[in-house]
Amino acid sequence: MISKTTTVNDAKQHLIDHGIRPSVQRLAIMKYLMEHRTHPTVDKIYNDLRPSMPTLSRTTVYNTLEVLVEHDAVLELSIDSHTSHYDGATAPHAHFRCRRCGAIIDVDMKDLALATPESSEFTVEHVEISYTGLCARCINDNNQDNNQDNNL
Repeated sequence: MISKTTTVNDAKQHLIDHGIRPSVQRLAIMKYLMEHRTHPTVDKIYNDLRPSMPTLSRTTVYNTLEVLVEHDAVLELSIDSHTSHYDGATAPHAHFRCRRCGAIIDVDMKDLALATPESSEFTVEHVEISYTGLCARCINDNNQDNNQDNNL
């Protein structure tokens, strides 16, 4: 799923708004994350940007993402126990991960504030809500597989 077209100026302003000095690599990675709402990994970002940026390294992608996360410009998701995924949408929302195909999908929450406990004993700085199950495509594939099995 790809969101509205993001310009380099949108990415630049996002970086500046989060106190990050724009560089060619940071702009490219931020623009990529703003356009690709697929919650990519370091490797996915690297492999997709490498053809247009031959000097880009995996280390640069990793280090850039670390800076973006530290400045709250992107989210690092822990929804997958094996690999970090990154989300350029920082407005409050939850995530759904399909246990079969691994897709990670944004879930709008009407009142995400309800998930934040109120207490004077601590200050909540980050809330991550995630759901796991089967996405619509995998449910459909599973139903088709079952129908084919029943026809044998």
